[in-house]
Amino acid sequence: MIDVAGLGTADAAERRRVAAELGRACREVGFFAIVGHGVAPLLMADAFAASHEFFAQPADFKQALAIGRLGGNRGYVGLGVEALDEHAAPDHKEAFNLIWTDGGRTRPANVWPDLPRWRERMQACFDALLAVGRTLHAGFALDLGLPEDFFADKLDRPQAAMRLLRYPAGDVAHEAGGAGTHTDYGNVTLLATDGVAGLQVQRRDGVWIDAPHVPGGLICNIGDCLMRWTNDIYVSTPHRVLRPPRERYSIAVFVDPNPDALVSAIPQCVVPGEAPRHAPIRAADHLAERLAATYGARAG
Repeated sequence: MIDVAGLGTADAAERRRVAAELGRACREVGFFAIVGHGVAPLLMADAFAASHEFFAQPADFKQALAIGRLGGNRGYVGLGVEALDEHAAPDHKEAFNLIWTDGGRTRPANVWPDLPRWRERMQACFDALLAVGRTLHAGFALDLGLPEDFFADKLDRPQAAMRLLRYPAGDVAHEAGGAGTHTDYGNVTLLATDGVAGLQVQRRDGVWIDAPHVPGGLICNIGDCLMRWTNDIYVSTPHRVLRPPRERYSIAVFVDPNPDALVSAIPQCVVPGEAPRHAPIRAADHLAERLAATYGARAG
């Protein structure tokens, strides 16, 4: 568990200390829990309450907002629609996606359920978690020997998404999983859970371990895009969600860079005389490739 409050201080030594802790976790595991992130507990509690409210609506209410009708990675995802593991059964979960948008100027606007104050409550949660994601990037930059603001202009129009997730209860031993084995697509994922078990992380030796629930904390993991940017120095770790023993809710924010950001190996991450492990790619193309493989997924 990492207390990231120091990233917001004026003390440069303290910021470097926290950055070093983040760097160790990103190199060794790719998954870590954070506290001291500054997101108000009441804000998160209200977001979970709003999530419960949406998923409790009738099927036709939710299907009217289906992602298959709307496109643009926004809207409702029903049970069995996604397959995060292309070689396994479809995921047994429901989701609702919101994307970072500029008011429809260059990206489609979000769709909002007709529920009292639902939009304001969810947008407040999205904004707060995205701000934490941007702060973490300042720590990543420090750890990698880059200027602290290296990622700032690559995250000011992010392809970020927030997912509300509901996993129905089931027989853990015999039924299909809630979300198949996968790695996340973008730079970093921030996940808030309701304390119900289900999320598992695969260690480098192949052993699956249960992710802890940290009251008031956030579970974070590195995604494929940041792993590619760091020339595989940071680890994008496989994870999955088992069918939970009782209904499980989580809220995830996926921080993907601006569409036109060039994801190219950071020079400090490449051994002199060796070629980078990945060819440069536009962030939009990277995300499109991953989304196409899922619908035809994401978890937390």
